[in-house]
Amino acid sequence: MKHYKFGYAAIIGRPNVGKSTILNRLIGQKIAIATDKAQTTRRRINGILTTEEAQIVFVDTPGIHKPVDKLGECLVDEAKSAIPDVDLLIFVVDGSTSAGRGDKWIVENILKNYNGKLLIAANKYDLIKDIKKREENLLTYKTLFDKNYPCIKISAKTGRNFDTLISNIIRKLPAGEKVYDDEQITDETMRSVARELIREKILLYTQEEVPHSVAVIIENYEELDDIDRISAKIIVEHETQKGIIIGKNASMLKKIGTEARKEIEFTAGKKVYLDLHVKVIKDWRKKSKDMEKMY
Repeated sequence: MKHYKFGYAAIIGRPNVGKSTILNRLIGQKIAIATDKAQTTRRRINGILTTEEAQIVFVDTPGIHKPVDKLGECLVDEAKSAIPDVDLLIFVVDGSTSAGRGDKWIVENILKNYNGKLLIAANKYDLIKDIKKREENLLTYKTLFDKNYPCIKISAKTGRNFDTLISNIIRKLPAGEKVYDDEQITDETMRSVARELIREKILLYTQEEVPHSVAVIIENYEELDDIDRISAKIIVEHETQKGIIIGKNASMLKKIGTEARKEIEFTAGKKVYLDLHVKVIKDWRKKSKDMEKMY
């Protein structure tokens, strides 16, 4: 008789390899924001998958890269802090290209002394039609390690081979009982979800100079029976960025607010009143003060 399994699996990798999209695909619902901008994920997010064989808590982490400012240092620390607490690491790589400096930096600086279980998930491998080139790419990732770790080829976009990925993950988890209800897909609070959904819309709709410089603080979240009332502050570093986010006749701020409100309502399952305003805190990413609540 098979034992039921329970465990934690951290999803790690450099920016823009599809970690958050993979998490959403695994869970079957959007719980992590995903854009093509670097530093989209800034905090660890837990997603819960319950099957007949196991309950897996996936920990989505910020993209790991060599930091260039205080924010970058915080993001790397956030990702690193997840590693000792999990039963398995899922190292996500871009299978459409060979291993680059970013991947090597992670292995040499973050995983150098790691002795636990690890899977390599080669996302986007299907973008390469040449089978020989595809295998050559995968080999460059495998040879980053002294140990022979399994490499699963997947597509977060189509869901291809996700059943294989999940079965390989379950195989490596310890025996254990469920911790969460079967229906629960995350342990995130609505306050946290709202903050991230607002930031996602800013990343999607604003110009290149804004995304890395923006933070969102939920100042008030009031949950009533028929409506949630949310007040949020959008932080930027410069007046020009404030102007971009507000837009002509406040058109951009209205667009961000409307689209964020729709997604928050869908997640909360009720009406939402969302009040947004913008504040400039010059060069906040370079300062340690208030960094914890800002990013």
